[in-house]
Amino acid sequence: MSRLLRVSALLGLAAAGGWALAQVDASLGTGGIGREIAVERHLQDDEEFRVPLAALIEHGRKLFAANWTGTEGGGRPLTKGNGRALSDPASPLVGMRSMNRISGPDSNSCAGCHNQPFGQAGGSGDFVANVFVQGQRFDFATFDRGDSVPTRGALDEAGKPVTLASIANSRHTPGMFGGGYIEMLAREITVELQRIRDGMKRGETRVLLAKGIDFGKLTRRADGLWDVSQVKGLPRLSLLTATPIDPPTLVVRPWHQAGNSVSLRDFTNTSYNHHHGIQTTERFGANVDADGDGFVNEMTRADVTAVAVFQATMAVPGQVVPNDVKVEKAILHGQQKFNEFRCASCHIPSLPLSKQGWTYTEPNPFNPNGNARVGDIRTLKLDLNDPALPQPRLTPATPNDEQLMVPAYTDFQLHDICDPKDPAPPESLDMNWPVWAPKFLDGNRRFLTRRLWGIANSGPYFHHGMFSTMREAVLAHHGEAEESRKAFVGGSDYDRDALIEFLKSLQVLPPGTRALVVDENFQPKRWGTTSTAAVSNPAVSAKNGGKTAALPR
Repeated sequence: MSRLLRVSALLGLAAAGGWALAQVDASLGTGGIGREIAVERHLQDDEEFRVPLAALIEHGRKLFAANWTGTEGGGRPLTKGNGRALSDPASPLVGMRSMNRISGPDSNSCAGCHNQPFGQAGGSGDFVANVFVQGQRFDFATFDRGDSVPTRGALDEAGKPVTLASIANSRHTPGMFGGGYIEMLAREITVELQRIRDGMKRGETRVLLAKGIDFGKLTRRADGLWDVSQVKGLPRLSLLTATPIDPPTLVVRPWHQAGNSVSLRDFTNTSYNHHHGIQTTERFGANVDADGDGFVNEMTRADVTAVAVFQATMAVPGQVVPNDVKVEKAILHGQQKFNEFRCASCHIPSLPLSKQGWTYTEPNPFNPNGNARVGDIRTLKLDLNDPALPQPRLTPATPNDEQLMVPAYTDFQLHDICDPKDPAPPESLDMNWPVWAPKFLDGNRRFLTRRLWGIANSGPYFHHGMFSTMREAVLAHHGEAEESRKAFVGGSDYDRDALIEFLKSLQVLPPGTRALVVDENFQPKRWGTTSTAAVSNPAVSAKNGGKTAALPR
């Protein structure tokens, strides 16, 4: 059924039920005496190019922190969090069914989960704020053993009863600090991978090396077909081809812990519908009441740009080094062991971002359908290094440098670091497969390398957030990280303690802190050449000449 026909059918059901009879354009504001709304004013499309950058960021922050209500489009009576129609449209999500912690809508505000540390909107979350990924494919999770309709409340796609462990993947809420630098790095890596791909002839196999990161090998067979069996670290969605002779996109997806989302914009469009029942015009259509709640244009394209820009310009995490000689020595020793134990082989301390990459642009040139794309709208540009943006920020080592180092401690790859002795996968569902595919229910063992900048005050830890200490998380590394775990276990007590002390120094700094390295009083501190900003990926200069790729516009 086409989207328009489906929407018409849903609206017919809504009208028949008598609870959503009129359409209100939420973007025009619904304020007034007695009206309870969180957003008094929305940006109209193209207004994002006229307002000052500071005002655009502040508007994005307000939308991120807004506690959405049902009188401005919050909730989705006739649709699931994945945008599909309810399995049982006769039981709309209204009243006592309007919110559900597992299947959603599960929160009133983005900041309800993203708020740590220092209460900052856009930060990480406590375990209580875990998201139940893929729970949104259910109408309203009930675990009712009398339910006979798949994905209504108790049965999965195969008609099997679900449990709390199998209905969804419980994931820790990550922080978005330094988000613009992360997304621009992902774009540059993608460009480098695609450049290698585009230069391949039939019958050729080439190593996919970008910024010193090894993504395996890509083969173009003699018959023109592509073989991705030796490509590593990329999610399934980046290896698909439209036809056998079309090349894989090789797009790096830095958002979602299983590498599912391309951009902050893509993540935003998806999350507002999933968590709050707020539909964006670029994902669901202008003047379309996709969920049958009586509201259209619940978030404009300009609103989405503002939210993406807010996240992209969030401050960069730094390092806290107390003025205590014993602690200083321990941090230095721990950083050395971090490299010796080969933790840095995946948690690459820093990666180079070209001068062109310092300019963040919306929209992302690799956005998938359902999001604004290059050519659809004008391009908005901003300088990520602008000192007027939230502090602290990154800067090149010298004013004439053509690149700066981003100390995020990641390789942008998916890895299996799970215990091979555990017969069950750590996650029950694989979000990188469609829900109707058998492999969707086979579970997931691969996760993006966690960005370690800001790790110390962004707990709890691991993809599930079930570890209260970083030591627990280190000891839980198996699979591809088994040798590093063994090295950690085999080290001396001081080696292990020092490595943890080093990780403890990697923190999100209090809002407004201008220096990247500070002491325990958050005063600027000189930390030689061993600060996080100065530690790079040695493979970059060895294998890649330190060069970075130009980005598409």
